[in-house]
Amino acid sequence: MNTRLILAIFSSLLEEAALAGIVLWGLPRLGIDMPIAGLVTLMVALAAYDVTAYRMGSRALRKKPVAGLHTMVGTKGKTVRPLAPKGLVSIKGELWEAESPGANIDVGEEIVVVAQDGLKLTVRRSCNKD
Repeated sequence: MNTRLILAIFSSLLEEAALAGIVLWGLPRLGIDMPIAGLVTLMVALAAYDVTAYRMGSRALRKKPVAGLHTMVGTKGKTVRPLAPKGLVSIKGELWEAESPGANIDVGEEIVVVAQDGLKLTVRRSCNKD
């Protein structure tokens, strides 16, 4: 079995036990009586939430990164600060240091990444505007 699944089941059981303890022991001490049907409804709702959160979280963890160093070459973006020859570009909502060795590029122009060296990108003006 997957370790993440085992931890999710264990934490769900702890949550259910805590809920049952609060409803059966804690609330009566405060003078609040909840029927067993209410406890069962709360436990089913909590279990449904836990299953949904586990499935969505697992799907998000399996998803491949959209932007990152291994996928930057060929990615399009826009300049945030003028590249003369160094400046900032925005690619998929992230800011990157970039340089344009050929020509200066003004703010707001579309660029495409042609190379990278560590965290610094080399870009050129995009030929086609999609």
